[in-house]
Amino acid sequence: MTNLSVRKFLAAAAAMACLSFAPHAQSAVPAANLPDFTDLVDKVGPAVVNIRTTTTLSSGPSSQRPSPPGTGDGDMSEFFRRFFGIPLPQTPHGGDQGDRGDRGGSPDQSDNNDDEKSAGVGSGFILSADGYVMTNAHVVDDADNIYVTLTDKREFKAKLIGVDDRTDIAVVKIDATNLPTVTIGDSNKVRVGEWVVAIGSPFGLDNTVTAGIVSAKGRETGDYLPFIQTDAAVNPGNSGGPLINMQGDVIGINSQIYSRTGGFMGIAFAIPIDEAMRVADQLETTGKVVRGRIAISIGEVTKDVAESLGLPRAQGALVSSVEPGGPADKAGLQPGDIILKFNGTAVDTDTDLPRMVGDTKPGSHATVTFWRKGQSREVPITVVQTQPEKTAKADEQQSPAPKPHPSNSLGVTVSDLSASQMKSLKLRTGGVEVEAVDGPAARVGLQKGDIILRVGDTDISSAKQFEQVVAHLDSHKMVAVLVRRGENTQFVPIKPRVQGK
Repeated sequence: MTNLSVRKFLAAAAAMACLSFAPHAQSAVPAANLPDFTDLVDKVGPAVVNIRTTTTLSSGPSSQRPSPPGTGDGDMSEFFRRFFGIPLPQTPHGGDQGDRGDRGGSPDQSDNNDDEKSAGVGSGFILSADGYVMTNAHVVDDADNIYVTLTDKREFKAKLIGVDDRTDIAVVKIDATNLPTVTIGDSNKVRVGEWVVAIGSPFGLDNTVTAGIVSAKGRETGDYLPFIQTDAAVNPGNSGGPLINMQGDVIGINSQIYSRTGGFMGIAFAIPIDEAMRVADQLETTGKVVRGRIAISIGEVTKDVAESLGLPRAQGALVSSVEPGGPADKAGLQPGDIILKFNGTAVDTDTDLPRMVGDTKPGSHATVTFWRKGQSREVPITVVQTQPEKTAKADEQQSPAPKPHPSNSLGVTVSDLSASQMKSLKLRTGGVEVEAVDGPAARVGLQKGDIILRVGDTDISSAKQFEQVVAHLDSHKMVAVLVRRGENTQFVPIKPRVQGK
């Protein structure tokens, strides 16, 4: 019995072993379906260029030659500043960079003896067969000379057509014809998880290809545009190079990376190509970008603010200040209004509105849907041309909190505004000045000198009225207090305390 059982066990084990090979054999099949980027690179690669910039140091003969791109401290310190906001780490330079420093016979040789110092290195791609090239604005910033090198090693001195710092887009032109070009895709159709390829010149290494997937769309980084996030390896020198989908279409421009170490950490950002092309078309036509404005400052609508004002969800852009005499002022918009739609398009976050307004042609008419005192309203507005940005005023030094302890449910002591204060603050409906804070108001950051304009849906015109309104607040519900500090106005949600505590 024992021998028979052993034989049966061994036979069964052998059968199982044979069966176990089947999944392994089948699992090798999907491996053959991994993406192959070779045809894509053959198609797009010739239209991707290397861009290097130089600055003129001085006139007269010099024995010093400029460092090859990717090797000089000027190159890398600029890129580390642009990409990471940190100084260049003290690391040794890489290995042999070849003879790219020898530019004998190339168009950058001039009849004078001005010395050129390498200022930066980046990437770009050819938009048209007659030599228009797109890149990042920060690649060509402050450059005296711009040189474009093709994959066939031809080098051209480029002319700067236009730069838009706000979107970090630049267009340059080289004197050439019959050039290979890229195919422009549709960044609105990009899907999270799809494969993408980046081509560029990281650290001066021309025509470097890296691949990854789209990690996120509409990523807000504080800049004017929402970015495409990817994990394709992007490093200093990739700036201005294309991000390509599996059809070989350009869907973005590699522009930024996030790093705590100074190296690639799996997070890179690309400018959506749809936005970039709108800018590039204007740069090619006029050399500059014209945007619309309605002359307001805006802020975020938080969940607490939305709940306290009766909004179904946290959405829109909070109007924090209105420029006197500007389009918004003439339309009747006020600090504390929440803009929900612009020309019928929903404003989901405060970062959406500047793009919508900026893309509107100056002089055209639009409609603004906004929320005020529990109601949705709509007004017409005329968009004007953007003016040069003004330098923000430095915040005034805040006085320390006074000793008196307010006794109302918000923890705020206020006083009436004088006529001169009303005039200097350009207030129309009154307001009260904060004299002291404690408890709930102190916890949310109210300070002496703040101006309270509204509590909930009630405009405040005097200290007496303020106390009456606050006395009837529900201690179980958040209340939105409209506060002005300096030139900015925002809602501050406060939960009233139970009286006597």
